Amino acid sequence: MPSKMTHQTNMVEKRLNSLQCELKDYEQVMQLMNENMKKGLKEQPDISADLKMYITYVRSLPNGSEVGKFLALDLGGTNLRVLLLELIDGQVLLKSSIYSIAENTMIGPGKELFSHIAACIQQFVEREGLENEDLPMGFTFSFPCKQFGLKKSHLVNWTKGFKCDGVEGEDIVTLLHNAIAEQKLLVRCVAVINDTVGAMVACAHLDQDCQIGIILGTGTNACYMENTTKIEKWREDNTIRQHGEGVIINTEWGAFGNNGCLDFITTEYDKAVDQMSKNPGEQIYEKMISGMYLGEVARQVLVKLIQDGILFKGHLSNRLRTPMAFYTKYLSEIESEEEHELDNLKQVLDELHVMEYSLTDCVIVRRVCEAVSTRAAYLAAAGVAALLERVEKSFVTIAVDGSLYRYHPTFHSKMTDMIGQLLPHRKFRLKLSNDGSGIGAALVAAISTQMTIATLA
Repeated sequence: MPSKMTHQTNMVEKRLNSLQCELKDYEQVMQLMNENMKKGLKEQPDISADLKMYITYVRSLPNGSEVGKFLALDLGGTNLRVLLLELIDGQVLLKSSIYSIAENTMIGPGKELFSHIAACIQQFVEREGLENEDLPMGFTFSFPCKQFGLKKSHLVNWTKGFKCDGVEGEDIVTLLHNAIAEQKLLVRCVAVINDTVGAMVACAHLDQDCQIGIILGTGTNACYMENTTKIEKWREDNTIRQHGEGVIINTEWGAFGNNGCLDFITTEYDKAVDQMSKNPGEQIYEKMISGMYLGEVARQVLVKLIQDGILFKGHLSNRLRTPMAFYTKYLSEIESEEEHELDNLKQVLDELHVMEYSLTDCVIVRRVCEAVSTRAAYLAAAGVAALLERVEKSFVTIAVDGSLYRYHPTFHSKMTDMIGQLLPHRKFRLKLSNDGSGIGAALVAAISTQMTIATLA
């Protein structure tokens, strides 16, 4: 029996070997990330640079002095959120409502989508008795956009099930203002951001050390405060660049590795996930660390172990045979238990229609989950370490939001550990950002309004 157990353990570790990178590999990832960021900031961005390094035009972070009432929109899926943020003496009073977006609106004419958004705003301001107030608004629009100013942002392409005609390539603020004008609302959009910037700004309101924002959820992205002297492609007032002021850069780091630079750590499981995805050859880094794909990476490993006859006596259930059937939440559920506790793991196996399994099978499944999530956390940490090297602060808070980071029991500790190994003398902390998509947008509107008043004065 011990010899059989040893054989199984050896076979499992052999299958997992390619997922277990060494410190030097993560050091190389950090170096490659930094090189790609530098390329993306050049005056003529290098076509080999996967990171687009979009300038967000958010040049200030909140400092607690912001006052007033501000609206925010949060659109990034099948629900639209409208929020009212009131800032009084550093305190934040928040009200919000959620409005659903019907499937036919998600794929219909763009004009109808923005008319629906304006109608939701009207309902909200009437409910709050604000219809006669001229309110500035921030808009968290979590789709790929190219920014031309704080309130000028062109949609590059729809994602997340949206396919509205007449929006791609257009300025979403113009489309929104046209719809608002038809509703005869006094609301005006003064800033557009994505959820990553929102996470950073929301955290910075309470933590002046915050200089980096990360999303680790269904997808992944990162932003950070960059010195304008390092941005060769800066097209705004040259005085700002010469003075070395700050501006938030949206890295779009999910595309890191598209040029093949991560091939040295790409496994057969990653290649399988990439090929069965809707966008083969794209978002390589995201596919190795984000919630949309981690469960599928784990499933690929489990299937191989079953085919090897090492797991479940070689029996592959129809459910486990199905791509994307092993949800990333299973990793969090399984790893949140103590090793001797099996309630969550058994529930997962029941959902996967695995009828017969041994204690050894349970140990193997947990081991696979741990290997996949650990690599993801370490790869994310390597990206954060690259950002930390660019931020010229002695201590930096990294705002992190997203379901993967929020709910996985060891993601935070593993990221902290690897960043510490990569940058042993750097002082930092990872901090969960609450409701950045909503609060962050309203705060950017507040900053923008305050800067405008200061300029006029």
